[in-house]
Amino acid sequence: MRLQDIAPISRSYRENLFGFHAFRYHPLVSGLGWPDDVLEQWLYDHGDNGAFLRDYGNLNLSAVAWTVEAIATQEFLAMPTGRSDGSCIDGYAADPNHWISVRQHGVHAGVSLCWATHGTWKRWPILVDRSLVDATTGLQVVEGRTRVGILRGRHRENDRVAPQHLAWVGRPAADPSQTA
Repeated sequence: MRLQDIAPISRSYRENLFGFHAFRYHPLVSGLGWPDDVLEQWLYDHGDNGAFLRDYGNLNLSAVAWTVEAIATQEFLAMPTGRSDGSCIDGYAADPNHWISVRQHGVHAGVSLCWATHGTWKRWPILVDRSLVDATTGLQVVEGRTRVGILRGRHRENDRVAPQHLAWVGRPAADPSQTA
């Protein structure tokens, strides 16, 4: 299954107010076996985003397995995002306090407190192993580009930043035919 297969479902469930909870039970979506947080942040919120479709359109979603990992700050400082939005992280990093200040209501309540208290984000971003996308190595930010930009900006400004940060990491799923 590819992202373009999910795009019309994502758009329909958002526009028709079915919501995320109904979206996650759609047979194509639930069949992926992905964690709800990854489904919501990536496929539901951005499944029909043009830049995401360009950058991840060829990714076989069924071939991705998800884990939560602790990633070092230093790794985030140079981690890219997709080519279509390649400079956006640096844009957010230019004024991290602004991007924290506009995230204070609704699902964003507590963002400022998490940065001040723990030196990290409230919600884990979505990263993928770049081997899933192209022939390179390392990790790439799919969703959470503002969060990673805030981290970079705070690091540059010597504000509190934790040495490690939790993130959802998608890696190639084990090929069942290769295990026995």
